[in-house]
Amino acid sequence: MKIGILTQPLHSNYGGLLQNYALQTILKRMGHEVVTLEEKEQETTPLGMFLSIVKTFILKLFGKRKNIKVSFSQIMVVKKANQKKKYISRHTRKFIENYITVSPKMPSVMATRMYVIKNKYEGLVVGSDQVWRPLYNERISRSFFDFAEGLKIKRVAYAASFGVDYWEYTPKQTDVCRKLVQQFDAVSVREESAIELCREYLGVEACHLLDPTMLLEKEDYIKVVKEQNEHKSKGNLFYYILDYEMSKKQIIDEVASIKGLTPFTSMPNACGNADNWDACTFPPVTQWLRGFMDAEFVVCDSFHGAVFSIIFNKPFIVIGNANRGLSRFYSLLKTYNLENRLLTDTFDLSIVNQPIDWKEVNTRRSVLKGDSISFLKSKLS
Repeated sequence: MKIGILTQPLHSNYGGLLQNYALQTILKRMGHEVVTLEEKEQETTPLGMFLSIVKTFILKLFGKRKNIKVSFSQIMVVKKANQKKKYISRHTRKFIENYITVSPKMPSVMATRMYVIKNKYEGLVVGSDQVWRPLYNERISRSFFDFAEGLKIKRVAYAASFGVDYWEYTPKQTDVCRKLVQQFDAVSVREESAIELCREYLGVEACHLLDPTMLLEKEDYIKVVKEQNEHKSKGNLFYYILDYEMSKKQIIDEVASIKGLTPFTSMPNACGNADNWDACTFPPVTQWLRGFMDAEFVVCDSFHGAVFSIIFNKPFIVIGNANRGLSRFYSLLKTYNLENRLLTDTFDLSIVNQPIDWKEVNTRRSVLKGDSISFLKSKLS
């Protein structure tokens, strides 16, 4: 079957890239032809800025916009910002080029629709990584296949995530997405709390399945690291912090002291100097994966940081990240009876020396992996 995947835009988010890679890999192993459908982002271009300035200048000339300043230097600011974005994501973009099959970037809903029709897609899969969270999706209806409305094509949600356990949609968004999801052949979600959200607000039944990254084994990721000849990490306490704060640094330092380990990370250095593009550059995805290979302990505030700690069987603690959605952490950790690895209001580090029963965790994951793959096989047959 020819399948198109919808997910969050592919940039420099390690977990986002790897969940897409994992889902593509699993579907390809099942014999499907798979492409991730990309849309062109709405970014300001130098030409667009130039035309906007010309328009503003004309209005100002005729007295329509008297108090607005006209600055052609803004064009150079936009150009530089676009260049910087491309530069700092060059390593992660390389991973996409090497390991993820993507479509051309479609500029509109109609362009996506015509691409799907022209290339005779038989199925669409949306997942995972907070694809159903409107806060992270300006046009949330896309994640419900608005471009395919009326087409005879299979529609499946695989481990779709709302990110939170409460409803963030506007009434209009709810009405639109409720209508679209009624056309789905199957719906599965990544968080247990999302089952009730689907039932109450979208009027559909959903099942709870694994994040796509957990459908692969650590050997699959190690293979990618070896293919890229990634160097050994410069430490053995891997920390992956998305929202860096002094309190989190203190936790990292305390864990390092308790365990007698050397901290290291795989994130851009302090990016305070906007002109220092190298300091803002994201390291390769394989360097991030190598961090889990070499770690003796992991400290993170990231959902996928916790996921890969589990995949690689590395003892870890995860610092609750409320702004990015705590329900994801609760659901993941509850699945493996690891709720005590989550730090929220109080930072009790006694958990650092408590062992994890990896035999129990791996047995549970094996069962859930089987259920998840069976879902994909049956719904995309």
